[in-house]
Amino acid sequence: MIRPATLDDLPALVALEQELFGPDAWSETLVRQEIVGPGRRFVVADDLSGYGVTMTAGDIVDLLRIGVRPDARRTGIATRLLDELLVGTDDASRMLLEVSVANVEALGFYVARQFSVIDVRPHYYRDGSEALVMCRWLPGAARTETTTAHD
Repeated sequence: MIRPATLDDLPALVALEQELFGPDAWSETLVRQEIVGPGRRFVVADDLSGYGVTMTAGDIVDLLRIGVRPDARRTGIATRLLDELLVGTDDASRMLLEVSVANVEALGFYVARQFSVIDVRPHYYRDGSEALVMCRWLPGAARTETTTAHD
């Protein structure tokens, strides 16, 4: 089951964040801000084996994180997290994310879920690696089709 994160989840989420992202991990303060911050959605697997975070600004939903404990990968948790984060995005036109070029598993996951590369950010991560900026178009208001007199 996927549910909203609460501050009771904070210790487990900080530990998982550190395990998954090492030197690029969010601090406890940042995780807390993502749980309670305006425009944020922070969802977790009920057993805290994974989590996902978005931030919405205008018609853009920024997928900030999807993280799944290594022993729980390939069980569908990441898909369920993403599916939950896509709920309620009706007013948005697109979802954006950054992912390391070295993260082949994540790249495959996002491509299989209709994300495509739209840009590259050189030296984005602390280790100097590049990030690919990926986009998934959503059925939001900004993408409504218009008709012309020729239609």
